[in-house]
Amino acid sequence: MLINELSKRTGVSTHTIRFYEKSGLIKGSRDETVSSNNYFHYDEESVERLEFINEAKSVGFTIREIGQMIDAWYTNRYAKEDKLAILEEKLKTLDAKIKEIKMMKKTINEFKDDVLNDRC
Repeated sequence: MLINELSKRTGVSTHTIRFYEKSGLIKGSRDETVSSNNYFHYDEESVERLEFINEAKSVGFTIREIGQMIDAWYTNRYAKEDKLAILEEKLKTLDAKIKEIKMMKKTINEFKDDVLNDRC
């Protein structure tokens, strides 16, 4: 399929697909039997990868992390323990962010209390 069809099937813009391709997250291929254009063609694995990328982004993975995960999941060069280590590292990062956000919330509530009690 061409990039426009891939975009329609996945809901990912053609601009974003090209960005992912430049980032090495997906790959298109040229049809060697066609010499009249330079269009890239994409297969079902590209659809799967875009769905994977969207899901990973939705839970906070960066492009770099997604690249590492794609390498781990699609090349089978990583052992199960290595894949789990990637996920555990992200969970640690999320726990740290949650702690940071809770501290921010506490500080804002203290500011609010100061305003309510005319201490500022």
